[in-house]
Amino acid sequence: MSTKIFYPTVFQKEDIGYSVWVPDIQGCVSQGDNFEEAVEYITEAIGLCLETYANHDINIPKPSSPESIKVEEGQFVSMVEFDPVEYEKTYSSKAVKKTLTIPSWLNTMSMRENLNFSSILQEALMEKLGLNS
Repeated sequence: MSTKIFYPTVFQKEDIGYSVWVPDIQGCVSQGDNFEEAVEYITEAIGLCLETYANHDINIPKPSSPESIKVEEGQFVSMVEFDPVEYEKTYSSKAVKKTLTIPSWLNTMSMRENLNFSSILQEALMEKLGLNS
């Protein structure tokens, strides 16, 4: 199951680089000295905006159809891919405490081997979710 979102994004050529914004996400604007940089920076801006929406219990806007975006002369629409999982992996190092229950015998054996429960659980979850790439 893909978690990626594709937002239609407006690019405007400037004297140097591009101004760029996502019409579907209020206040989501950026710029870059070239097209690649503008895409990189607007992708980060999308993440910041959506994180703010989530923190304030605001529904994440669904992407519009690119054909519905009106542009002026010197502007064009391009789809920008946003991957919430990759964004979270890159920008969030916050740890979350979880309580787990295992059989006593398994705990005893694990303790004898000095196994790190957090590390093992993270590895197992990543494998189960197919994130070991």
